[in-house]
Amino acid sequence: MASGPKPSPTHEAPYRGLRVLDFGQGIASPYCAMLLGVYGADVIKVEPPEGDWSRFLGTTYGGHTTLSAVYNRGKRSLCLDMKHKDGIAIARRLAKESDVLIEGFRPGVAARLGLGYEDLSRDNPGLIYLSISGFGQSGPYSKRPGSDSVAQAFSGLVSVNPGNDGLPHRVGTTISDVVTGVYAFQAIATTLFARAATGTGRWIDVNLAQSTAALLGHKVAEHVLEGGSPRALNVPAGTYQTGDGWMMVTLVNEAQYKRLCSAIGREDLAADPRFADFASRADAVDALIPQLREVFRNDPTEAWLTRLHAADVIAERIHNPSEWLRSPHVEATRAAVCQDTPGVGLVYSPRTPGIASFSEDDLRPAPDIGQDSVEVLLAAGLDRSAIDDLIKAGAVRQANEGGGA
Repeated sequence: MASGPKPSPTHEAPYRGLRVLDFGQGIASPYCAMLLGVYGADVIKVEPPEGDWSRFLGTTYGGHTTLSAVYNRGKRSLCLDMKHKDGIAIARRLAKESDVLIEGFRPGVAARLGLGYEDLSRDNPGLIYLSISGFGQSGPYSKRPGSDSVAQAFSGLVSVNPGNDGLPHRVGTTISDVVTGVYAFQAIATTLFARAATGTGRWIDVNLAQSTAALLGHKVAEHVLEGGSPRALNVPAGTYQTGDGWMMVTLVNEAQYKRLCSAIGREDLAADPRFADFASRADAVDALIPQLREVFRNDPTEAWLTRLHAADVIAERIHNPSEWLRSPHVEATRAAVCQDTPGVGLVYSPRTPGIASFSEDDLRPAPDIGQDSVEVLLAAGLDRSAIDDLIKAGAVRQANEGGGA
C-alpha cells in the first residue's frame, strides 16, 4: 500500500486507518469484514473471477443477491485469479501491508496457496489473521464442508426449535453465519487491543459450529442436569394467534403470570393449583396452553397488546421483516439503513448496534466484481502499465475494462 501517515481514529470510525484484506465468500467472513468497514476500516474484498458465490444464491439483481449486497457494504473489490501465479503474488504483496486478513477457505487451502499465517506473518508479524470455517482448523470434522444449516443442526439449535408440528426446524435466517461473523469481529477487536501493547498479531480460528453452539448458552448445562429432557422455562410464554394475526407473550416472574390471567379475564387459571408456578405449569402445559389459545383468538392483536401492556405483561406483535421496517419505532429511531446500490436499487438492512453516529449511512454500496481493482493496485504501488499487463494476462480483472470481470 502507499506509504504515508494513517488517518486518525474517531469514535465514529475507531478503525480508520486499518487495512483489511477480505478473502471470504458467503456471509460469515464477509460480514465480519463489513463490520470492520462499518467502524472505519479500509476493506478490500478479494474475489475470484467468477465472484463470491453469495452473488448467485437467491434472486439476482444486477451483480448481486440480497446476501452479497447487504454483507459487502463499505468495501472495495479487487478481482484476482488465484490460479495464476501473479494473482497470488499480488495477494502476498497486499498482505504484507495489511493489518487484518480474513479467509474462509477450507482448512489447509490458504497455506497451499502460500497465503497461510506462518508464511505471511514472517514478513508482517503484526498481521491479525482470521480463518473462518465450518468446524475449525483441527479436529476430526475439520475437513467436513460446513454451512449455516449444518451448523444449526450440529450445534443443537435445530433440536431446541420445534414447530407446532412437533418437528425440529432450522431458524429461518442465516443465524449461524451472522453470529460467526460477530464472534469473529470481537476476536479481531480484542487482538487489535493486545497488538497495541505486544506489537504482534495472531492467528484466530473461528468456526460456524462452535459459534452457533455458543448461542445456546445454558441449554447445554440444562440438558445434562435434567437428563436430556429439560422443562420449558417460562410456561405459558410463547406465540399465540389472535383475531387478526400473531403475537408473542413472555413471562419472567410469577407475578406476571397472575397479571396475565387477570388481563385476559381468566383469574381462575391463576388460582388453579395445577398452574401454581413455572415448574407446575411446565408439567401441565397441555392443559394450560389450549385454554389460552382459545382466549387470544377472540380479539385482534392491538386490543390484546393494549390490555397486556396496561397490566405490565411483556408482549409484542409478531412482525415480518417488512412490517418491522415500517414500524413507527423503527422509523423514529432510524433503526434501518438504506444504500442505493447500482444495478440493484435501494437495499435496506438493520443498522449495526452500538455505532457512535449514523455514519453507516455513508458506507459505499457493495461493489461489483473487480470494480476497484485498478484503484487498489495503484495504491499498492503498481504503475498503470504493469496493471494493464496483469489484466491482459488474466491475473487481475477490472470491471468494465479490458479483460473485465
